[in-house]
Amino acid sequence: MYKVAGSFVNRNVFIVYNGGMQRHREAAIMYIEWTETAAEKIAGKVQGQEGYLQLKYDTDGCGCVVSGVTALWWVNEPEEGTEKVETNGIPLYVEKSKMIFLDEVMKIDFVPEANSFQLKSPNQILNPRMSFFNKI
Repeated sequence: MYKVAGSFVNRNVFIVYNGGMQRHREAAIMYIEWTETAAEKIAGKVQGQEGYLQLKYDTDGCGCVVSGVTALWWVNEPEEGTEKVETNGIPLYVEKSKMIFLDEVMKIDFVPEANSFQLKSPNQILNPRMSFFNKI
């Protein structure tokens, strides 16, 4: 277990079979922290418009399903197959099937110099110039 924003999150699932124990990573647990700058920028972009924010792992034009690019999409309804992930503020939906390509703990920031969002984890920068698309 590890601590995230004052709560503990279980990172593992244990399956017992034939008297033995096998450890599996649970892909459904994810936590995304919004920086204050990123939250303010999203609020300015949606300007009170009703909708849902989705972290989209877009593979169109990438040539391979494992070569995707993350983006923020503002949509009317969360797409089928998405799951609401735990955040410190703005609700966010992620495709269950694409969670395997993302880290369990991430942060969304806004970088004024690049005029773009940034998705990072303690281990890496997943997208240094993440785009926002209003799909409504």
